[in-house]
Amino acid sequence: MKDTVKQNDTGFTPQPLAGTKKREWFENEEFWQNYGPIMFDSNRWAEAPTVADDICKIAGLGKKSSILDAGCGPGRIAIELALRGLSVTGVDLIQSELDAAKESADDEGVHLNLVKADLRTYTSKKKFDAAINLYTSFGYCDTIEEDISILQHIAKTIKDNGWFIMESTSREIAIKYFTEGEWFERANKTVLTQFSVEGAWEGLRSKWILIDNHTGQRIEHEFVQRLYSAVELKRILITACKFKSAEIYGDFDFSPYNQNARTMVIIARK
Repeated sequence: MKDTVKQNDTGFTPQPLAGTKKREWFENEEFWQNYGPIMFDSNRWAEAPTVADDICKIAGLGKKSSILDAGCGPGRIAIELALRGLSVTGVDLIQSELDAAKESADDEGVHLNLVKADLRTYTSKKKFDAAINLYTSFGYCDTIEEDISILQHIAKTIKDNGWFIMESTSREIAIKYFTEGEWFERANKTVLTQFSVEGAWEGLRSKWILIDNHTGQRIEHEFVQRLYSAVELKRILITACKFKSAEIYGDFDFSPYNQNARTMVIIARK
């Protein structure tokens, strides 16, 4: 995996991955049907209220504030924001994830404006008070150019002086928590994982093997997440996406982004 990002007077000139084919696994409905319950387990759902509270605090959002959940998945955070009175638009590429979000929102008695769209090209006439992109949902496109396009399109949906809150696996966090693999049981499946480094920590290759505990059926999937350092992402947000500022933290509680960081959270101002 070979990527370069050249900087010129106008900012970043993204270069494509050399010698690779376009990956579109994240557009596969069957993948999310199989792996969604593994990724969004009960612990992830349990933390959603706290994350929603933190988002509202960070961006100063209250009832009737508008927010875009870019890559909303099954609505884990979007629903909690709607429960707090916000006007929430959730965008995702996978219809089954949007259907799950609608079903959960209906169960909670809240409304979500759900849109099936590709974040690489998504536009909105409506401008939002804030936008979020959470839970390592960034870095899977075939080229750096496409990655940056996602951030640029999100930026264009945000009002002047609005906020963008991004949580992602940075290069530093990937190094800190790296393991070559593990196994666990979840959603009536035995899950085997294998991880390896691409290039000079340019990406993290992940192989997930699911074995149904009842039928023994085995499913495998392998993908690469491109890794950016926190400083690289900050520079991209300011230079290529025209945010006025972007600050890096180690969690949603404004803790320092240092050796004790749990994750990487970037808070940018339009």
